[in-house]
Amino acid sequence: MRRLFRQHHYALTVALRRLASQPFSSLSNFFVISLTLAIPILTASVLASMQPVVRHIPVSPEITLFLQQEANADVADTVADTLRERWGDHIAGVQVVARDDALEQLQSRPEWSEALSVLTENPLPDAIIVTLDESPELARVAETLADEWRTLEHVDTVQLDHDWVRRLEAILSFLRVALWVLAVGVALVVLATVFNTVRMQALTQREEIAVARLVGATEPFVRRPFLYLGALTGLISGVLAIGFAALALVPLNKGLERLASTYGTQLSLGLPDAGSLALSLVVVAILAAVSARWSVTRNTRF
Repeated sequence: MRRLFRQHHYALTVALRRLASQPFSSLSNFFVISLTLAIPILTASVLASMQPVVRHIPVSPEITLFLQQEANADVADTVADTLRERWGDHIAGVQVVARDDALEQLQSRPEWSEALSVLTENPLPDAIIVTLDESPELARVAETLADEWRTLEHVDTVQLDHDWVRRLEAILSFLRVALWVLAVGVALVVLATVFNTVRMQALTQREEIAVARLVGATEPFVRRPFLYLGALTGLISGVLAIGFAALALVPLNKGLERLASTYGTQLSLGLPDAGSLALSLVVVAILAAVSARWSVTRNTRF
């Protein structure tokens, strides 16, 4: 165990010495990787900070049923009870809007009051507003229910904003795909940068590696410093990326604060929690070590 510890300590020391021996190259690699990593960190910051706001935004669609003009006043309540009984599993809420109440609401608006004052009778029908429960197939369920409700007695028109639902599902799907593409792009940048760095180090240390093999050094002993080199590159770049992201949030929060103040609210962006950041550092270090392992295996076959 002590021998293994000494070997790892030696490999770590060699990796640090190699990083320090080429400061410009090392800083360039750190800068490229850290800026790339800062992008998903900022994206995660936006998503994490927006979650409390999104929770207060209703995403379930509303279906409005307009009853026939000649329907009695109590018909709306009867239809609402039918909806609750037969389709209660898909319904989050049912609201009956009487024609007189709807007219009063319109007359209370300055842009409508003058036009409605000339009417001799109420032209509005009774309406039932149905809010649907959230569902993985929200658009399909909403369209199916709308088609069924059009056949109900006393129902004249059913209005469903299915285009809005489709757009919402398309946007969410696009965001999920975009995040995966972003993650893959960042991983490729880390792999390519570390691979090239270790390749150059392996070619530079070509003679040293050959001599070490001649005196009996094992392959794990030869490759271990390069693995530490890759892991350190990923770890240091990850820490710098968190710092860059924190600095970028300062002007972003100032602009967001001015924007939010115009809506009478407060909103700010913050970094993800410490656990998520620590996990990301570990993942980046492992990914960089794997890239270093791949590179040193391909470039030390001599």
